[in-house]
Amino acid sequence: MGHDHGHDHTHGANKKALLLGFIITTAYMLIEAVGGFLTNSLALLSDAGHMLSDAVSLGVGVLAFAVSERVASYSKTYGYKRFEILAALFNGVTLIAIAIYIFYEAYHRFNEPAEIASTGMLAIAIIGFFVNIFVAWILMRGDTEENLNVRAAFLHVIGDLLGSVGAIIAAILIMIFGWAWADPLASVIVALLVLISGWRVSKDAVHVLMEGTPKNIEIEDIITSMEKVPGIKSIHDLHIWSITSGQNALSCHAVVEENLTVKDSQAILRKIEHDLEHQGIGHVTIQMESDAHPHEDSLFCDQQHSHNHQH
Repeated sequence: MGHDHGHDHTHGANKKALLLGFIITTAYMLIEAVGGFLTNSLALLSDAGHMLSDAVSLGVGVLAFAVSERVASYSKTYGYKRFEILAALFNGVTLIAIAIYIFYEAYHRFNEPAEIASTGMLAIAIIGFFVNIFVAWILMRGDTEENLNVRAAFLHVIGDLLGSVGAIIAAILIMIFGWAWADPLASVIVALLVLISGWRVSKDAVHVLMEGTPKNIEIEDIITSMEKVPGIKSIHDLHIWSITSGQNALSCHAVVEENLTVKDSQAILRKIEHDLEHQGIGHVTIQMESDAHPHEDSLFCDQQHSHNHQH
């Protein structure tokens, strides 16, 4: 049960990190939005827009953890774990939309530079910088490697941090040289960061929803390690997919040697399960069959023929 306990522990830590991050980010986002309007700074407003998407990202992340804790039922046999991935996709798409809007606004600002209260802009940007560092530190204590939701939130905050740096530099340039164009330029840089992180998160989420092979899994290695197990002749009709972040599943048909006893079969299964767990696959379903009675759809791995095999 050690594995489950560890999973619950990181789950709790992730949820706490996201909740704390959500509260701090939402509070500061409101301050930055008001500050952006009062100082007339697009860099601050775009950073506040990015922080809004952070707040949504963190809030949806907390919600996703709460929903994914709901127990599996007959109608949702995997429970609600996929909700986390839907949340990450929603996040990614929101980021892309915000980036496009900032580009649009910046284009107008380049043509008609606005009057900016640079001292107020600088003060708010500096506070924002430290707030982002604090939130990034909180999230780093969660699981930014495995969990797509925490990683999405972390990327948001890092983008924000860079946005604050941009706003600080722009405010200084406006104060010293009166370069009003520094403000929309800083906002365009923020928008680019927002766009890149939005695209990445969306792409990863779509890959999971399309039941793509998890990134850290090499199919060739999996087949090789399974076929090395004594008693296994070959593997076919193999599928590997993610249920949610950090939870991978596998199903396949294994052709085994004739005349294996039940005890032999159990030993083979246990060996495979043990090997696969070390390769990042915790949920394994294997159908064993002999050469004499292969599965009627027995086109081997290279054909990946699975039109009547639905998981």
